[in-house]
Amino acid sequence: MKIKTFYFLALIFTTFITFVSGVYADNNPKNIIRLATTTSTDNSGLLAALLPKFTESTGYEVHVIAVGTGKALRMGKDGDVDLVLVHARQAEDKFVTEGFGEKRFGVMYNDFVIVGPNHDPAGIRKAENVVEALAGIANHHAIFVSRGDDSGTHKKELYLWGKANTKAEGNWYREAGQSMGKVLQIAAEMGAYTLTDRGTWLAYEAKSPLRISFEGDPLLFNPYGIIAVNPARHTDTNHQGAMALIKWLISPDGQQMIGDYRIGDNRLFTPSANAGEFVSFSKVD
Repeated sequence: MKIKTFYFLALIFTTFITFVSGVYADNNPKNIIRLATTTSTDNSGLLAALLPKFTESTGYEVHVIAVGTGKALRMGKDGDVDLVLVHARQAEDKFVTEGFGEKRFGVMYNDFVIVGPNHDPAGIRKAENVVEALAGIANHHAIFVSRGDDSGTHKKELYLWGKANTKAEGNWYREAGQSMGKVLQIAAEMGAYTLTDRGTWLAYEAKSPLRISFEGDPLLFNPYGIIAVNPARHTDTNHQGAMALIKWLISPDGQQMIGDYRIGDNRLFTPSANAGEFVSFSKVD
């Protein structure tokens, strides 16, 4: 009787260990990739369309952390993520040259646009270039809502104000410190202008009273790059998983999925992995 009880308990224990081992295997950190990326790739819906296919193809699960480009790169520097997908080329190059990241891979591009009230109080629809458009907003003291969060969009905006030789300050200039989607909502509520990537704009356009006020200047070109965190600096990162995601995104299948992702008839991003670092920029269709 004691022997039967012993074997019965042994069987229960073995079954429990097998179950726990199975659960652990299913949640093995090696199967998880931590991706820090911009709110624009998240707000646009692109990642929600792409990543399930990647998981199906490879078995890796991607945990997305959507923040501004500046914060995403800081997370990469601290080893809090395995790779970054961002859109601020100078900051990306610095991230690599300082040894925090490995090689940068071009993934896709779109462009920035200035959106604003339909009645266009600063008259920037007539502007010949983005410098003239921004100068018009400043001269009219028309309300402009800035991301103000060190994101790729914010970095681009500050660069453009500099090109316009204009100080963005005063009651007309409002810094929100929010994601692109939230800034579009704030600008709509205030009847203000803002700079946005086209992908996020297309995702919000149908529910916004704002309209595109200016577009098409080559200075508004917006490339996205992906970089694995340097495993020599942070040995606990999932470098193998990071490289698997990079290779999938720049593969013919990944690039086609990026190019095929649309809202209505509008393509949000143009794949660029095989186009070299410098592509001929034109309005995204």
